[in-house]
Amino acid sequence: LITADLLIEGIHFNLKWTSLDSLGHKSLAVNLSDIAAMGGQPAYAILSLGIPAKFDGDKIAEFYRGFNRLAKRCGVALVGGDTNVAESLIISVCLIGNPPAQPVRRSGARVGDDIYVTGTLGDAALGLALLRKQLVGAKSAAAVRPLARLHRPMPRLAIGAALARWKLSTAMIDISDGLLQDLGHICRASDTGAIIWQQRLPLSRAYHALAGEMATSLALNGGEDYELLFCARPHQRARIETLSASRRVGIRRIGRCVMAAQGITVRDAHDAPIAIDVRGHDHFKK
Repeated sequence: LITADLLIEGIHFNLKWTSLDSLGHKSLAVNLSDIAAMGGQPAYAILSLGIPAKFDGDKIAEFYRGFNRLAKRCGVALVGGDTNVAESLIISVCLIGNPPAQPVRRSGARVGDDIYVTGTLGDAALGLALLRKQLVGAKSAAAVRPLARLHRPMPRLAIGAALARWKLSTAMIDISDGLLQDLGHICRASDTGAIIWQQRLPLSRAYHALAGEMATSLALNGGEDYELLFCARPHQRARIETLSASRRVGIRRIGRCVMAAQGITVRDAHDAPIAIDVRGHDHFKK
């Protein structure tokens, strides 16, 4: 398995809001999440940096500390890369992983499959909204979790590997650009539609406390959760519940796959469709 990701200062991160240690962690984490989404195990990383002339050795060492700490924790060897001078900080990571016997693709979902997510949704987007002052409460105790989820995501490697090993998941992706946008990738690859139940979305206490008028919009469209979104046959429900309990990671059934002609809909507690605007991350929007 091979994945690559590019992070550019001023587009993907703001050094006024994050430490270089956290940035090093996140640079590797977003790639680890891609490997997790296919049920693989990471092995080797190549890291290339475009470094502003104003940076000194201590700043770069701080970045590498964050990167290497997570690499050690996840069994990744940094085997090469490149550096050069740049106008702003540019981070390019290529990660190579070992696949399971049957890698989980995006194309295996079928009509009638359940749709699941790990963890909670919207926390990272909530943290970004707080930093941008779109919401109040950035200095409150409740803000600690969403800010941590934004700056230091933890990829679901163990859960992804177990889903693949036990053949529980029919299709899987990590949530980087928003739940609805990434679900769309699975639906297109699998030729299905999807129904999501709004009341089943897993939301943290911090989200309930701070999201306010944004309701569930951040959970549906926010992105950077780096949780796993996967589909599974209904007869696997008990085994998925057992996996969730054994790994102490929340896994919530949030919807089901339907005919492709039905598209993707979100329904409220009364099973009525909710007007939604799919606004996941646009990589070319300024």
